[in-house]
Amino acid sequence: MGLLADTRPLRYTPFRRLWVANIVTVIGAQMTVVAIPAQIFHITGSSGYVGLAGAFGLVPLIVFGLWGGSLADVFDRRKLLVISTVGLIITSTILALLAVLSVDNVWLLLSVFSMQQAFFGLNQPAKGALIPSIVPLKLLPAANSLNMTVMTLGAVIGPVLGGAMIPLFGYQMLYVIDAVFLFATLYAVIRLPSLRPQKQPDTRSGFKGIVDGFRYLRTNTVVMVSLLVDIIAMVFGLPRALFPQIAAETFDGPPEGGIVFSLLFAALAAGSALAGIFSGWVSHVQRQGLAVIVAIVVWGAAMTIFGLSLELASGFWLTALVVALAALAVGGGADIVSGAFRQTMLQEAATDAMRGRMQGVFIVVVAGGPRVADVLHGSVAAVTNTTVASVGGGIAVIVLVLACAAIFPTFRKYRVERDYREHTVPTA
Repeated sequence: MGLLADTRPLRYTPFRRLWVANIVTVIGAQMTVVAIPAQIFHITGSSGYVGLAGAFGLVPLIVFGLWGGSLADVFDRRKLLVISTVGLIITSTILALLAVLSVDNVWLLLSVFSMQQAFFGLNQPAKGALIPSIVPLKLLPAANSLNMTVMTLGAVIGPVLGGAMIPLFGYQMLYVIDAVFLFATLYAVIRLPSLRPQKQPDTRSGFKGIVDGFRYLRTNTVVMVSLLVDIIAMVFGLPRALFPQIAAETFDGPPEGGIVFSLLFAALAAGSALAGIFSGWVSHVQRQGLAVIVAIVVWGAAMTIFGLSLELASGFWLTALVVALAALAVGGGADIVSGAFRQTMLQEAATDAMRGRMQGVFIVVVAGGPRVADVLHGSVAAVTNTTVASVGGGIAVIVLVLACAAIFPTFRKYRVERDYREHTVPTA
């Protein structure tokens, strides 16, 4: 029942290789997360165009995320990871070339970004589906917390470095670093053992396999609601598309980025990282459904406070910034707790033959929700202001998640009794 993160999953070599590789890979990826909206805002000067990046990323993410999940239940998951990782390296390289050549065409930038999200959609279902094959089931909450902690620590370092580097080295340096760091993940997935799914006789790929996945989803209320509450939390409660405008207008930062812009991105991740470091307790929580509900309510409250803090900036600049960053950090901590439990529910509920498709749906929700949020928040802020968009979204999260808790008592009462006996998994 330790307070610090449970590191027992690192005893298993395949998981440890992926985890270590992610330490540097996530830093590069988060630099790209900073570079794309900053570059678009620099070219256009509009949060609406920044929000449009969400739409350009969402469509390929949905299509290739679902298709990738279907493929992960039929083909060797290791091969899918190798192919998709190479694709991510290529698209980051193209983004770097566009920046070097000073091609300030927002539509071309968005198109390459769409290609990158397509490869991301292929990559993530296979990566999520293989975790129960390389660590014992009893350690899934700890393994998911470790993965999310690395992601969030990288999301602290990446935006801070990225925001500081843009004025000095330009956007191209961030894309180059992302491409180079991805080779660490490529090495780790090449070293994985063959991970062929345990197909059932009726397992199908392609569109029919995707349909089978959604049919299965309808039969499992706990998994379905876990995805629904995440959609609510991300779509209504994530104001990241507003960060360039908030940094430039509310806190008087430069239009191309700067330290306040990077701090807004990093604050969310810092809170998540801190919660992940002190996540030793997650493996012992049995009322996982209730834990998710509480975590998302905290997330919504934090985003509401973040939006209200912006009104202080005109007279109390530093106080407003501190409150805004603190609220984002609290929200980030709540998000990693919710994410660890939701991912564990999904991995434990699905059979190996169905796990890829469930991960495909999960990735579409987790990564697609923020992109819908970008469009929603960017559009609302364009016709109102950043405070209305942030506060309204936070309140909507609280109301809608509590409604789900009332409507679906099965999810609220969901608990898991863990078997703490060892399971056989590959160690090399």
